Amino acid sequence: MDKQESRAAGTLAAVFSVRLLGLFMIYPVFADYAQGLQGATAYTIGLALGIYGLSQGLLQIPFGLISDRVGRKSMIVLGFVLFIIGSVIAALSGSIWGVVVGRVLQGAGAVGSVILALVADLTSEDNRTKAMATVGITIGVAFMVAVVAGPIAASLIGVSGIFWLMAVLGFVGIAITLFMVPQPEASVSHRDAQAVPAMLGRVLKDPELLRLDFGIFALHAMLTASFLVVPDLLDRSLGLTAHNQWIVYLPVLVVSVVVMVPAIIVAEKYRHMKGVLVAAIAAMAVAEIVLMLAGTNVAGLLIALTVFFAGFNVMEASLPSLVTKTAPALAKGTASGVYSSSQFIGIFMGGVFGGWAHKVAGDPAVFALSAAVALVWLGLAVTMRQPSYLSTRLVRIDGTGDTEKLAERLRQVPGVAEAVVIAEEKLAYLKVDSRAYDQEAAVSATQAA
Repeated sequence: MDKQESRAAGTLAAVFSVRLLGLFMIYPVFADYAQGLQGATAYTIGLALGIYGLSQGLLQIPFGLISDRVGRKSMIVLGFVLFIIGSVIAALSGSIWGVVVGRVLQGAGAVGSVILALVADLTSEDNRTKAMATVGITIGVAFMVAVVAGPIAASLIGVSGIFWLMAVLGFVGIAITLFMVPQPEASVSHRDAQAVPAMLGRVLKDPELLRLDFGIFALHAMLTASFLVVPDLLDRSLGLTAHNQWIVYLPVLVVSVVVMVPAIIVAEKYRHMKGVLVAAIAAMAVAEIVLMLAGTNVAGLLIALTVFFAGFNVMEASLPSLVTKTAPALAKGTASGVYSSSQFIGIFMGGVFGGWAHKVAGDPAVFALSAAVALVWLGLAVTMRQPSYLSTRLVRIDGTGDTEKLAERLRQVPGVAEAVVIAEEKLAYLKVDSRAYDQEAAVSATQAA
C-alpha cells in the first residue's frame, strides 16, 4: 500500500477499535455489576448485555447504504454520537432498564459497514484486501485486549466508569474520523466491500453461506451466554472477584492464540479448512459440556475456558475467510454484510436466551444451551462442502467493448474460476485460485482487442 492507503487503513482500524474496545470491556464484568441494579434478574441482565447486538445487526447494512448518499464521515460521526448518548445513559442509570436503553443506542451507532465502505473508497482494487485485513486484525486484537482490560478498568473506575470511558472513546473516534482519516474523492458503492440490495436474495438462498452465517451467529451467542455465568464461577471456584479475573483471562487468551496460529496455517496454507473448522467447533462443544459438568472444579473450569477460547479464536479468524471463498464474485460485500449482521443478532440471542436459561435452571442450563447450539453447528459443518479456496480479485477495465467476450477471455486466464464484468463500474470481478492466478495475464486480457 502507498502512504495514503496505509494511513487510511491505520486510522480506520483505530476508529473501529476504539468503539469495539469499550463494547468488549463490559463483557467480563457486566453480570456481576448488573445484579445491583434496580429491576435486575438473570433474564434482564442477559437482555441488557446482548441487546446492543439487535440494534447493531438490524442497522448495519442500512447505515452502509445511507452512507453512499450522505457521505461516509457524516454517518460515522452520527453513529458515534448515538454511541456516546447510549454510553452516558447506561453510566447514569441505576436501573437495568435504563442500561437496556443505553445499550440499544450504543448498538444503533452501527458504523462497521460504513468504515469498511470508507476503506474501499480510500484504497485501490489491488490493495483493498490488505487494508481490510488490517481492520480485521484490529478487531481480534481489540477483543483480546478488552477482555483483559475490562476487569482492570472496573477495579479502578467501576463498571459505570467503563460506560463513561466508552463515551470518551466515542469522542476519540469522532476526532480520528474528522481530523486523521483521509477524505475520499467520492463515495461510491463497492460490491466487494458493501451490501448490494439486488444481491441479498442470492446470498440468502445460498446454503453454504447460510451455514457460515449460522456459524458466526452461534459463536457469538455462545460467547455472550457464557459471560453471563463464567465470572460468578471464577469467583466461587478461585475466590477471584470480577475485578481480578484478568489473572485468568490473560493466560487463557495467550494459550488460545498460541493454538490459533498453527491451526490457521494448517487451514489456509495446507488447505485443510473444513477439518480445522470441524475440530474447532467440536472442541467448543466439549468445552461447554465440561463447563456444565465441572461446577466449581478449578482444573475443569480452566481447561474448558482455554479450549473454548482457542476454538473461538480459530473460528473468528477462519469464518470471514470462508465467506470470501464461498461468496460469488459480485456478492462478496453483500455476503459479508449478512454475515456481520448474523454475528450481532447472535450476540442478542445469546444474551436473551442465556439469561432465560440462567433464570430457569442456573449455570448448568446456560452451558447446556450453548453446547446444544455448538452441536447443531457441528452437524452443519460436517455436512458442508469442501471450500473452494478461491479469493476475489478486481481488475480495472476501460468500460468499452463487448463485456461478455472480455469475461470469457478472463475465464481463460490461469487460476480464474469466475469472471463477471460490470462496464459501468469499469471493473471485472474475478474469483481466483491465488496459487495459480496470473495477474499480468488478467490485465493483458482486458487490453486485448
